[in-house]
Amino acid sequence: MRTPHSIFNIKSSEEFEALALQVFNFQFKNNTVYRSFCDLINTHPSDVKHSTEIPFLPIQFFKSHTVVSTTDATEKIFTSSGTTGAVTSKHYVSDLSIYEESFNKGFEVFYGPIEDYVVLALLPSYLERDGSSLIYMADAMIKTSKHKESGFYLHNLSELKNTLIDLEQQGKPIILLGVSFALLDLIEMHQFHLKNTIIMETGGMKGRRKELIREELHSILKTGFGVNEIHSEYGMTELLSQAYSKGHGVFGCPPWMRIYTREPEDALHIQHQGKTGGINVIDLANINSCAFIATQDLGRTYPDNTFEIIGRFDSSDIRGCNLMVL
Repeated sequence: MRTPHSIFNIKSSEEFEALALQVFNFQFKNNTVYRSFCDLINTHPSDVKHSTEIPFLPIQFFKSHTVVSTTDATEKIFTSSGTTGAVTSKHYVSDLSIYEESFNKGFEVFYGPIEDYVVLALLPSYLERDGSSLIYMADAMIKTSKHKESGFYLHNLSELKNTLIDLEQQGKPIILLGVSFALLDLIEMHQFHLKNTIIMETGGMKGRRKELIREELHSILKTGFGVNEIHSEYGMTELLSQAYSKGHGVFGCPPWMRIYTREPEDALHIQHQGKTGGINVIDLANINSCAFIATQDLGRTYPDNTFEIIGRFDSSDIRGCNLMVL
């Protein structure tokens, strides 16, 4: 498939289905790791008539294998964060323009053009965390923003506090994108009453604070920032697309991304909507790696292509897919 950007023009479920099957056939033929996995579970493209029948590659393969569907040179390797000595995931990206189109158009689906917002990032800077796909996205969003105040503020909470207050008085639309512990640090310094700011948490205490369930975290943040809802971004190293929640932990997908859940005890079986199971992601932006990934998240899906995250599997391998040695 030499025209992957067509995925961003999907207008219907029928178009999604057709492209998902095209991508599956392409990756079955061109991704040796994925092909070996499909062979192990005895699934061939001739067996697959719907996206629910496509095999989902366990996400741990990104830690142990080079998952690519192209012979093109790698432009960037995105890596997951991890403790010292831990094995991290590596996502080999051969065309950064696909990622950039995905996060720009994906954001626009839910919030409108990025350039309309002041983008304030409570995240490590690009130089501090070069391999992070989230930092790459935030850095690009800051550069796309038409406002001089946009930038990284993780190590300067006092300046961020003053900037937020000034921008609110000017009535400018703001996105404050941050890791959980840093957002909590900020509201411990100052209590806000924000009217023009979207607070978007990207998860993660990173060992800096006690882990909180989402409802508790969002309740604290809503009070501290004086807002009605806390927004969230759902993405990961192994994906090139993001889902967004505008509140209550319910996420929506852009048209080229879809979520299914699998049976916790039978990883090859897709279950009905509304039941809790393992999260499987179709991300058609992953045309040059693998678009079909079985994550370690637990969640449930709903009829309008929305979903919520309930928790995670424990550190053991995903049950039913213990096929790591290829």
